[in-house]
Amino acid sequence: MEVLRVQLFVVSMVALAFAYLAPSIDAQPLAPAPAPTSDGISVDQGVAYVLMLLALVLTYIIH
Repeated sequence: MEVLRVQLFVVSMVALAFAYLAPSIDAQPLAPAPAPTSDGISVDQGVAYVLMLLALVLTYIIH
């Protein structure tokens, strides 16, 4: 009976070891993050367009 208990313990430890190591076998390194594409110029240009449109609308309303 003691041999069965030892065998069960050994088998369970081997199963846990395989369960812990198996996911890392397929692991692939992550790709580096892409560089940021917005450096603020497009945001500034968008704000300038909105302000120009606002000035055009106000000029039209005033005249």
